Amino acid sequence: MSSFDAVDLIRTKRDGGTLSDEEIRWLIGAYTDGVVGDEQMAAMAMAIFFNGLDDRELPTWTTAMIETGDRMDFSPLTRPTADKHSTGGVGDKITLPLAPLVAACGVAVPQLSGRGLGHTGGTLDKLEAIPGWRAALSNEEMLRQLEDVGAVICAAGSGLAPADKKLYALRDVTGTVEAIPLIASSIMSKKIAEGTSALVLDVKTGSGAFMKTRERSRQLAETMVALGTDAGVKTSALITDMNAPLGRSAGNACEVAESVEVLAGGGPADVVELTLALAHEMLAAAGVEADPEKALASGRAMDVWRAMIAAQDGDPDAPLPQAKHTETVAAESDGWISGMDAMAVGVASWRLGAGRGRKEDPVQAAAGVTWSAGVGERVSAGQPLFTLHTDTPERFERAKEALAGAVEIASHRAERGSVVLDRVG
Repeated sequence: MSSFDAVDLIRTKRDGGTLSDEEIRWLIGAYTDGVVGDEQMAAMAMAIFFNGLDDRELPTWTTAMIETGDRMDFSPLTRPTADKHSTGGVGDKITLPLAPLVAACGVAVPQLSGRGLGHTGGTLDKLEAIPGWRAALSNEEMLRQLEDVGAVICAAGSGLAPADKKLYALRDVTGTVEAIPLIASSIMSKKIAEGTSALVLDVKTGSGAFMKTRERSRQLAETMVALGTDAGVKTSALITDMNAPLGRSAGNACEVAESVEVLAGGGPADVVELTLALAHEMLAAAGVEADPEKALASGRAMDVWRAMIAAQDGDPDAPLPQAKHTETVAAESDGWISGMDAMAVGVASWRLGAGRGRKEDPVQAAAGVTWSAGVGERVSAGQPLFTLHTDTPERFERAKEALAGAVEIASHRAERGSVVLDRVG
């Protein structure tokens, strides 16, 4: 492969120029191998933040990231595959009921997930609240579980798009996380390398999402759908509301409990709505005609959940961890909840110990926030609205500070509309 000067490439992009395919492939490979240093890639990330990557550069950049590692192969499976990726939100436990639900309808769901950072929770952190459950599986174990059970939620191996692992950590500390080309290539390099034939994206928008506006969320969704489609993966996206948190809980064990409620035929209406919407989308993408509502009502999805947890050494019957300390926050006035700030709830949950500020920080399984009423519901002054859960009570004060002003109460009822706002693809 030709060799280039990283400084020349940085200058080109800084000045609004475009990089050739060969330059991009060299840069990504050289950075992964340590030939290009973090400080040079940080400069390139900032140049991309301001000047973007065009419709030719971005697919090449994404493919170059995929080529730094392995590709998984699900062709030996006897059923089609479909995967879902969420851009992250508060109370977003949808993967937990969704994977077994779609598997119960005849589609294999290989869900390679991550850990939480900041105010958004990580799927693996949630599942690790279940006694015995393990996130790390070999490729052989993963394929066997997909064939036998139909669903697997586990950690992505280090062999998938290793360039992304380095670049993701760098973006986090250089203020370039929000660059749409870098978000899109990060997500899609891993998902394409994962080898699924169909992918549904849940792109969040609003106060608790990385993308705060509908316009930016749609731009990200369109960019990712185009990357997936170009790579031969049947890809679509739903743009979903993250102004208010999902469900009635934010925190690891709390969200597992709520997911099990959904699988048992109950659970909050917004969580059920989004789970079913994504299930319909995944089944259509995989070319399977099935009724996810029936699979939920019949208990088949719950059976797959139990088998999936047990296959990864978890005990589906074990009691979930309970926080040693709880404290309630009361509603300040009578009326109807017209708004609940998702970001405020996410920060409170994080401050209680449910999330981490740095990758190496531990999380508390039982920490988090639960709430007794959501948007469109009536409350009375003084009634307990939020319950804070933690093993370290000195965290309560800062969590309560985060929740100050988080709830808007109006004199008239304001319904929460559909969680699904738009579709791309």
